[in-house]
Amino acid sequence: MPVTIKLSELPIGASAVVREFPKSGSAFQRLREMGLTAGTSLKLIRTAPFGDPLEIKFRGYNLTLRKSEAEHVLVEPTDQPKASPPA
Repeated sequence: MPVTIKLSELPIGASAVVREFPKSGSAFQRLREMGLTAGTSLKLIRTAPFGDPLEIKFRGYNLTLRKSEAEHVLVEPTDQPKASPPA
Protein backbone atom coordinates (compact mmCIF):
# COMPACT_ATOMS: atom_id res chain seq x y z
CA MET A 1 0.00 0.00 0.00
CA PRO A 2 1.50 3.36 -0.99
CA VAL A 3 2.39 5.77 1.77
CA THR A 4 0.60 9.10 1.68
CA ILE A 5 1.57 12.26 3.53
CA LYS A 6 0.24 15.77 3.69
CA LEU A 7 1.56 18.07 0.97
CA SER A 8 2.69 20.39 3.77
CA GLU A 9 5.03 17.59 5.03
CA LEU A 10 6.75 16.97 1.68
CA PRO A 11 10.49 17.82 1.80
CA ILE A 12 11.70 20.70 -0.36
CA GLY A 13 12.82 19.40 -3.75
CA ALA A 14 10.79 16.19 -3.51
CA SER A 15 8.26 15.06 -6.11
CA ALA A 16 4.90 13.46 -5.41
CA VAL A 17 1.56 12.51 -6.93
CA VAL A 18 -1.70 13.89 -5.50
CA ARG A 19 -3.76 10.99 -4.10
CA GLU A 20 -6.57 12.64 -2.12
CA PHE A 21 -8.03 16.06 -2.53
CA PRO A 22 -10.82 17.75 -0.55
CA LYS A 23 -14.07 17.89 -2.47
CA SER A 24 -15.52 21.02 -0.89
CA GLY A 25 -14.65 24.62 -0.15
CA SER A 26 -14.02 27.59 -2.42
CA ALA A 27 -10.22 27.39 -2.07
CA PHE A 28 -10.24 23.75 -3.14
CA GLN A 29 -12.54 24.42 -6.08
CA ARG A 30 -10.09 27.12 -7.20
CA LEU A 31 -7.16 24.67 -6.95
CA ARG A 32 -9.02 22.02 -8.95
CA GLU A 33 -9.85 24.59 -11.62
CA MET A 34 -6.11 25.33 -11.89
CA GLY A 35 -5.44 21.63 -12.50
CA LEU A 36 -4.41 20.35 -9.06
CA THR A 37 -6.41 17.12 -9.00
CA ALA A 38 -5.92 13.51 -7.89
CA GLY A 39 -3.22 11.88 -10.03
CA THR A 40 -1.37 15.15 -10.70
CA SER A 41 2.43 14.99 -10.39
CA LEU A 42 4.06 17.90 -8.58
CA LYS A 43 7.32 19.06 -7.03
CA LEU A 44 7.76 21.18 -3.90
CA ILE A 45 10.04 24.01 -5.00
CA ARG A 46 10.42 26.00 -1.78
CA THR A 47 8.73 27.33 1.33
CA ALA A 48 8.84 30.76 2.94
CA PRO A 49 11.17 31.15 5.96
CA PHE A 50 8.51 30.04 8.46
CA GLY A 51 7.06 27.36 6.17
CA ASP A 52 4.09 29.35 4.91
CA PRO A 53 3.37 29.65 1.99
CA LEU A 54 4.68 26.75 -0.10
CA GLU A 55 5.56 26.91 -3.80
CA ILE A 56 4.82 23.86 -5.94
CA LYS A 57 5.39 23.19 -9.64
CA PHE A 58 2.92 21.15 -11.65
CA ARG A 59 1.59 21.08 -15.21
CA GLY A 60 4.36 23.47 -16.28
CA TYR A 61 3.76 26.35 -13.88
CA ASN A 62 4.44 27.35 -10.29
CA LEU A 63 1.71 27.88 -7.72
CA THR A 64 1.92 29.22 -4.17
CA LEU A 65 -0.33 27.59 -1.56
CA ARG A 66 -1.04 28.44 2.03
CA LYS A 67 0.22 25.78 4.42
CA SER A 68 -3.34 25.43 5.76
CA GLU A 69 -4.49 24.47 2.22
CA ALA A 70 -1.56 22.10 1.68
CA GLU A 71 -2.41 20.22 4.89
CA HIS A 72 -5.64 18.97 3.28
CA VAL A 73 -3.98 17.57 0.15
CA LEU A 74 -2.60 14.02 0.52
CA VAL A 75 0.29 13.06 -1.74
CA GLU A 76 2.35 9.95 -2.44
CA PRO A 77 6.07 10.83 -2.58
CA THR A 78 7.74 9.54 -5.75
CA ASP A 79 11.31 10.51 -4.89
CA GLN A 80 13.30 12.33 -2.29
CA PRO A 81 15.49 15.39 -2.90
CA LYS A 82 19.08 14.60 -3.82
CA ALA A 83 21.58 15.14 -1.04
CA SER A 84 24.49 17.44 -1.78
CA PRO A 85 27.77 15.57 -2.31
CA PRO A 86 30.26 15.84 0.55
CA ALA A 87 32.72 18.72 0.21
